[in-house]
Amino acid sequence: MFRKLMAALLSAAVAVSLVLPAQGAALEIAAPSAVLMDAATGTVLYEKNAHEPLAPASVTKIMTLLLVMEALDSGHISWDDTVTASEAAAAKGGSQVYLEPGEQMSMEEMIKSVAVVSANDCATALAEHVAGSEAAFVEMMNNRAAELGMADTHFVNCTGLDDEPNAAEHLTTAYDIALMSRELLKHDRIREFTTIWMDTVRNGEFGLSNTNKLVRFYQGTTGLKTGYTSSAGHCLSASAERDGLELIAVVLHCSSSGERFQSAKQLLDYGFAGYTLVTPDETTEIPAVPVVLGEVDAITPVLSEASPVLVEKGQAGKITTRVEVAEQVRAPVEAGQRLGTLTIQSDGSPLAAVPLVAPEAVARKSWWDVTKELLGQMAFGA
Repeated sequence: MFRKLMAALLSAAVAVSLVLPAQGAALEIAAPSAVLMDAATGTVLYEKNAHEPLAPASVTKIMTLLLVMEALDSGHISWDDTVTASEAAAAKGGSQVYLEPGEQMSMEEMIKSVAVVSANDCATALAEHVAGSEAAFVEMMNNRAAELGMADTHFVNCTGLDDEPNAAEHLTTAYDIALMSRELLKHDRIREFTTIWMDTVRNGEFGLSNTNKLVRFYQGTTGLKTGYTSSAGHCLSASAERDGLELIAVVLHCSSSGERFQSAKQLLDYGFAGYTLVTPDETTEIPAVPVVLGEVDAITPVLSEASPVLVEKGQAGKITTRVEVAEQVRAPVEAGQRLGTLTIQSDGSPLAAVPLVAPEAVARKSWWDVTKELLGQMAFGA
C-alpha cells in the first residue's frame, strides 16, 4: 500500500512562462531532412524525413570529436599530448589547416581546428592518435554509433569526404546525428571550441573562422558542426541554449548555406518559443517511512535525481506532483533503496516518474536491543 500526498509544484529551477506559444501552427522549413531534439531528455520536438539515410559531409566529425573527448576522459590520450600528422593526414583535401607530414600540434589546437574550420587533416591526425589508424578509428565510430542507437548510420571515414573509397556507403540520418550531437554535448569542454568565432593556431600565424555562422548571429548558440560536399549538400547540426533549455537542430541536404542556417534557426526558434524544462523541487514535502526493527524509527526518502522534464509552456502553469511512499519498510535498509515515487503531472496526466530513495543505510536492531525494548514495554505496561 502507498500513501498519497498531493502537492502543487512549480519548479524553482526554471522561470515558467504562462504565455501559450505558437507551436500549434504547422512548421514549414526548406531543409529536405530535419529533426529538433531536446538535449536534456532526448525528446523529439519536430521531424521531417528524420530517418532517411543521407550523406552527412563534415557533420561526421561530431562522432570523431566524441570519440576524442571520450578518449581524453578515459585517460587513453591526454590534453598534454602532441599530435603528429602522418602523410595520410597531411594529404587530406577539402577544409584543412594544411598540415605538413610530421608536423606536430597540441591536442587543443588539433581539436580547435576540427571544431572551428572542420579541418580534415586534423581530424585524421586525431583519429590516428586515438586508434593507430583511420580504419581502426572508423571501426570505433561504427561501434559507438551502435551503442547510441544510431540504427541507420554507417561510417567509412572520419571526415565525411565523399571522394574516398566506399564513400557512397557513408550514410546517416538527421535523427542519428541528433543522438551523437546530444552525446557530444555531455562533454562540457567541447563548447570551448564549438563556440569560437575567430581564433588562430601555430602561434597566431594561421587564422580560423567558424564555419557555423550561428555562433555569431544566433543568441545562445553552443555549436555544433557544419558540413558540405557536392553529394551531401549543405548540412548542419546546430545547438543552442536559453534559460537552461538546450536544443539540437539538424538539417541535411540543403540547397545552399543560407537555407541550412535559416532552417536551423526556424527549428530553434520553434523550440524556444514553445517549450521549457521543469525540474522536480527538492523541497517538495515527502512523508517519512516507518522502519520496522530499524535502529531509527523512520526515514525520509529523497529524490534519486532531479532530472528535468520537458513541457509545453502552456502546460507549465498546470504542473503538479504526486508523492507515493511505502507504508513501512523492514530493516536493514540500504542507501539508495527505493521507497517510493514522485510523479510529475500536467492536468492529471503523468509526464515523468522520479524514484524516491533512502538517503542513508539503516541497520537492523540487534537481538539484544529488541529484547531490551520488549522488556521495557512490559515493565512500563506493568
